[in-house]
Amino acid sequence: MTQITLVLPFALPPAELAPDLVRALEAPALSALLSRASCSALPFDDNLRVLPHESWLAQTLGLSADGKPAFAAAAMRGFGLDPAGDSWFIINPAHIDIARNHLSIADMRRLQLDDAHARALFDIARPLFDELGKTLLYGDASTWFMRAGDWSAMQTASPDAAAGMNLTDWLPTGPAAVEFRKLQNEVQMLWFEHAANVEREARGLAAINSFWPWAQADAGAAIAFAPAFATASVPPWLSSMANCPAPALPNPFSGNAADSMFVRGDLCESALAADWSGWIGHMHRLEETLFAPTLAALMQGQNATVRLVLGHRSAHKHFITTKWAQRAFWRRASLDRLLP
Repeated sequence: MTQITLVLPFALPPAELAPDLVRALEAPALSALLSRASCSALPFDDNLRVLPHESWLAQTLGLSADGKPAFAAAAMRGFGLDPAGDSWFIINPAHIDIARNHLSIADMRRLQLDDAHARALFDIARPLFDELGKTLLYGDASTWFMRAGDWSAMQTASPDAAAGMNLTDWLPTGPAAVEFRKLQNEVQMLWFEHAANVEREARGLAAINSFWPWAQADAGAAIAFAPAFATASVPPWLSSMANCPAPALPNPFSGNAADSMFVRGDLCESALAADWSGWIGHMHRLEETLFAPTLAALMQGQNATVRLVLGHRSAHKHFITTKWAQRAFWRRASLDRLLP
């Protein structure tokens, strides 16, 4: 039997808002898929300083080190870069907001950093990294890579987990953290009033005033997920690791479909910004484009197991359904399983 896994970060509403958001949703297909499925709430360790779906993806793809995501080397290969036997961090150019009593990092999706500005900032910063033996490589505008070297034990957090939070709790820790902060400060001074940032601010965009390291991995870390893996609306570091583009993902309901996994990040930006009307809009679009076709295929007798992996900032649930489960008409369809 074909197995199709649909991974939907932030498809679970936050506990404090869940009753109101669920009442506002009109999603009969999702209601049926969830109500006529087995359900399990998976444990999650907040001390990992990542989001639940990031931890789950790392384990599923075979890219987990001590429970933490180790995506850097696999992402490098996706960009055509060679880890060359070393250990690397993903580096995301970032904007840090300075509030009256705390710092916070902006959602990377909202930065709209183009290649010309990213290249200019990368080129002026690279010599500082090289002086410390922390080679800096360019993947794309929002995804760079830093050789870890003797900083490989530095403990970091994912940028999505840190976004919008008090940054004090999310900064890198460990023996190398002091050296890292020195490098970060030097880069910040280089980028302050850099022409690229002057142009960005003139266009109403946030300045790129810092960078964020995470997902450290040794060169040997490689994806162990054999079936088709595709993504949509996700950060470039994740889409770089997909082994087929989204339009080419094998139809899980065709007669000879292979097992596959599809990660959709449509809900992330709205959820991280607490834009719940936007979140509802995205859920309604997923109802039309994803949930309804999935339910229709099962009701037509397609021989597939569908697994939905839904999460929010601090929890996630798995739902598994089949054509046989969907025939349990006596189970009332509802969205109650989205509630905590």
